[in-house]
Amino acid sequence: MNEQIPYFRERLKAKLPPLRYEHSLGVSYTAMALAMRYEYDLDKAEIAGLLHDCAKHYTDDEIIKKCRKHEIPLEEAELSAPAVLHAKYGAWLAERRYGISDPEILSAIRWHTTGKADMSLLDKIIYIADYIEPRRDKAPDLPRMRKLAFEDLDLAMYEILEGTLQYLKKKGSNVDPMTNEAYDYFKELTGSRR
Repeated sequence: MNEQIPYFRERLKAKLPPLRYEHSLGVSYTAMALAMRYEYDLDKAEIAGLLHDCAKHYTDDEIIKKCRKHEIPLEEAELSAPAVLHAKYGAWLAERRYGISDPEILSAIRWHTTGKADMSLLDKIIYIADYIEPRRDKAPDLPRMRKLAFEDLDLAMYEILEGTLQYLKKKGSNVDPMTNEAYDYFKELTGSRR
């Protein structure tokens, strides 16, 4: 185990609401299970899972202000769907407040809300772990998604993105263009496996 992990847990436990902290633990454990399945570095998966929501205790307005203060560029689409911004600010926090320099971990934190085309293995692991972790219970068809995540990571990405877009459309919510790009990418990538 990476020696920083207990420190990250302590800091997160002090900053996050209890249920968000428990979710972060669940994502880290799920990420490690997926990392074992897909032969990826366990420490990186655990750290990315722990820190993926490190900015989630701020409101959308606070995150926007903090991004502007720290000159983190904001796209118009992000401002119209601000719930995704905790990932962008979280990657910044992970680097500057938690000392994470690994670009794979920072990328996984950055893209865990929207996804993107051509995601790395860790990007996919964290995106999916966030969706399927054991304490999640609201998404439709979770038992099948949990099974699929351990069979075909790319197909799980496609199906989760498809469900997310359907949900956002039904709610009338704005969709970040990166989510549409990710969906199109994984739709094409998995076309023959569906």
